[in-house]
Amino acid sequence: MNLQTLFPVTIPSLWCEAQCCSLPENLQSWLLDPNSLTARLKSHCQQFRVELLGQRIERCQENEAVALIPKGEQVLVREVLLFCDDIPQVFARSLLPLSSLTGAEQALANLGSQSLGQVIFNNPSLERQAIEVAEFDINSSVGKLAKQLQLSVLPQGALPQGKLWGRRSIFVLENKPLMVAEVFLPNAFAYQSKTDSECTNV
Repeated sequence: MNLQTLFPVTIPSLWCEAQCCSLPENLQSWLLDPNSLTARLKSHCQQFRVELLGQRIERCQENEAVALIPKGEQVLVREVLLFCDDIPQVFARSLLPLSSLTGAEQALANLGSQSLGQVIFNNPSLERQAIEVAEFDINSSVGKLAKQLQLSVLPQGALPQGKLWGRRSIFVLENKPLMVAEVFLPNAFAYQSKTDSECTNV
């Protein structure tokens, strides 16, 4: 499948504070983890990779606007899939305001198959604002993405409330904001029991 034909997926939703939701402990630990998701995924597999679905410049839509990235601001939209051992784990959508892509941060516009998280978490100036969460049903754009990826369906009840779950937060890098939203796909480690064994990179 040519995954680039799926771009843009978009993930409109109602985001809320995590305290508003009752979530299983393992899922909560993934959604609210303030550290690098890339690093955590790498610790669970032998081979990690990023596949770029696409990126383009557009104006920030009202349903994605936040205080630091207002409606109408020009942003570079970037969508990727994160794979562990060739299993899609996470769909990620980033909004990079063009006003933030200056100086050293210009490099963020040309990451290709490199992980955005891996780059920004190496910057000591990085600040992460509050994490918001949202749920997505099977008929949502990301639910349809999972179907198109032909991901096997987990046993009934394995997904909390039968939904996919995601998170988003604003990162501030050298006083420049960017937003990253991540949705855990059906077979993600986030939905599995903590007792499941972890692989370690060799």
